Amino acid sequence: MALTVIKILLIVLAALLAVFCGAAVYACSFAINRPKEKKPETEEIYIKRAEIRKRNNQRLYDLNPEDVSIKSFDGLNMKAWFLPAETESKRFVICVHGYKCNGPDEFSHIMPFYHYEMGYNYLLPDLTAHGRSEGKYIGFGSFDSKNILLWVNYLIDRFGKDIEIILHGISMGAATVMLCNEMDPPEQVKLVIEDCGYSSAYDQLNDTLKGLIGFKFPPLVKAASLVCKLKAGYSFSDADPLGNMYKAKNPMLFIHGATDDFVPFEFGKKLYEACPVEKDYLWVPDTIHAYSYYNAKDEYEAKIKEFIAKTIDKDKAEA
Repeated sequence: MALTVIKILLIVLAALLAVFCGAAVYACSFAINRPKEKKPETEEIYIKRAEIRKRNNQRLYDLNPEDVSIKSFDGLNMKAWFLPAETESKRFVICVHGYKCNGPDEFSHIMPFYHYEMGYNYLLPDLTAHGRSEGKYIGFGSFDSKNILLWVNYLIDRFGKDIEIILHGISMGAATVMLCNEMDPPEQVKLVIEDCGYSSAYDQLNDTLKGLIGFKFPPLVKAASLVCKLKAGYSFSDADPLGNMYKAKNPMLFIHGATDDFVPFEFGKKLYEACPVEKDYLWVPDTIHAYSYYNAKDEYEAKIKEFIAKTIDKDKAEA
């Protein structure tokens, strides 16, 4: 009788373990696999954004941006659109898109500000496994930061060592540019703008899982992270802007929607508080994830101008 009970318990435990492992594999695949073609939006707010993106993308393409490419650190073909400034300029901005998005969809709406008003050269890269770039697995900023620094080197090699570069990222792109700033980027990188970035991929996936099932379940995220390490070569803890914030090199501007429930507003505040370099923030009231520019365009642009004036321009005036 006792042996029968033990056998039943072992079978139950084995079944539970199999279910847990299967869930970890599924969770990892859901998180990191290259996104498939998007389904049409069903919520009105996102339908309107899709229409705005379509118009803004066309405005960008009508300017005939240059189709450029580099090889990633692991040999993949990375694509970007490059739009030169209207008049020759040594100022560049690299705009880094978010999770399951692409360069134009995420950033073509800010193009007129940087291109026409600020006179910046504009680079819109697609991250690994996004848009026109190659790759099977999403990096959550881990290896993406290495590739963005390769784009930095591309601009330096092509346009000279006397250029100035801003890194501007949204969501996963914000995490990416924060990680770049924590990797001792070349001196040509002058400041970093992060918009609604997460504190770490591990924290973000825990929070996302809570939104899906109603509670956090760290063991599942840790197991999925191990699967990710085996499949894609990194763990979720490798993408840790908050944990590495003490290494930040250049001034940083933090932007976050105060009612963001995808990347919680608290993540933005923690990142700002931990930042050891010159910094500023823009918290946008009544704004959800990645909508700060849509909801507060004037304030957003004014804050960027102000931050450039008191960092890059100030340093040049004092030199």
